Amino acid sequence: MTSPLQAMRKLLKDDPRFKLEAYQFIRESLQYAHEHADQIRIGDMPTDADDVRHLTGQQLCEACRLYSLEQYGYLAKIVLNSWGVHTTSDLGEVVYNLIRIEQMRKSDTDRREDFDDVYDFDEAFQPVFELASSEE
Repeated sequence: MTSPLQAMRKLLKDDPRFKLEAYQFIRESLQYAHEHADQIRIGDMPTDADDVRHLTGQQLCEACRLYSLEQYGYLAKIVLNSWGVHTTSDLGEVVYNLIRIEQMRKSDTDRREDFDDVYDFDEAFQPVFELASSEE
């Protein structure tokens, strides 16, 4: 029987595209999504807190975006890129690698393609500046 640690080591050897940090980030983003379900509104996400245990690929991508911005601010894209993550499709690859080694689960309706082109990385992590009026 293979331990989770052994499975992860084998995964990192077999698929060197992503660093260990990318896999940890997905797990942290999933936790973030559950803790901030009210902020992650994409598509038909259930509004009942009991029904958000399972996220769609699009919802997890949005959770990853929000969590990375919270953790790394304007450097979020650079940090993700340093781990081998350049697109939402890459997030899907990381997730499905974790599913393959049984460290995550998927539903019957989940598809790897759910992660494709959810948002553009160049736009999604751009800083948002708001101009304050002189009266504020």
